[in-house]
Amino acid sequence: MSAPRRPHLKSLPPPPTDSRTAEPAPAAPGSGAPKDVAEGVPSSVRPDPQTGDGRYPIAWLAISAPRGAVPTATSTCECGRNLFAAGHRKALALIDDHNRHRTRCPLRTTEERIAT
Repeated sequence: MSAPRRPHLKSLPPPPTDSRTAEPAPAAPGSGAPKDVAEGVPSSVRPDPQTGDGRYPIAWLAISAPRGAVPTATSTCECGRNLFAAGHRKALALIDDHNRHRTRCPLRTTEERIAT
């Protein structure tokens, strides 16, 4: 005796019997040229609309002080500075040192600032 046949869980339409090629749907009246991509997606790469003023970050100060844990601070700069401090007093000292470095960094010091 064989087990009873299970019914299909999904109802799929029967495959077409005629062999004709697929054709695109007709364009709606008033629409322009056929679209190559989904709506809202640009078909070409556009320039970045944010032109900026030429400034970019060169120094970063990352502070982590979770509740009940040891606070840490990291000071990094494009000039090669990469300092780390753990502990409340050392982190506060590194924050002060980072602020002083911002005014003395060779990448931020320009001829105009030296002259004044």
